[in-house]
Amino acid sequence: MKKITTIAFAFLMVLSLNLNAQEFSGLDKSPMDIASFPTSYKEANKQMKIIYSRPQLKGRKLSKLAPNGEVWRTGANEAAELVLYKDFKLGDTTLKAGSYSFFTIPGDKEWTIIINSDLNTWGSYFYQEKNDAVRVKVPVTAGKESLEAFSIAMEGTDNGVTMHLGWDTVRVAVPFMN
Repeated sequence: MKKITTIAFAFLMVLSLNLNAQEFSGLDKSPMDIASFPTSYKEANKQMKIIYSRPQLKGRKLSKLAPNGEVWRTGANEAAELVLYKDFKLGDTTLKAGSYSFFTIPGDKEWTIIINSDLNTWGSYFYQEKNDAVRVKVPVTAGKESLEAFSIAMEGTDNGVTMHLGWDTVRVAVPFMN
């Protein structure tokens, strides 16, 4: 009887362990990343950061993934989230420190940069123009090499921070001024 009770107890323990096991998803096809300024991970006093997902071309055309003339989430998955730790000017508009969504409208010669007050939005499906904090147009340039994964980098300037967007050979610089 003692042996049967021990076996039953062991069976219940194994069963309960399986019931409590967590299901973890695999790696995302478009991994999340953060670009910030200052760029050094040792620098605690950030001025800004952007949280975004990094889609990859994988033999596809950029024009299909981020079509010209259409609002794009600027990455993959959720809309990119821009966090400003201090006030910045973008164009003629002063953006107060805070969190914003970051959208773009790609074009051949220029991209429209959109900073929007909506947060936690999936893609650009729920984008609402009425909640734009600012829209500015910036020129497109061509890079010497193709970037497989959509990338964002930050660079300090004498009067602010430039956010660089790059994918395939497309390059866009967004000047945030102090």
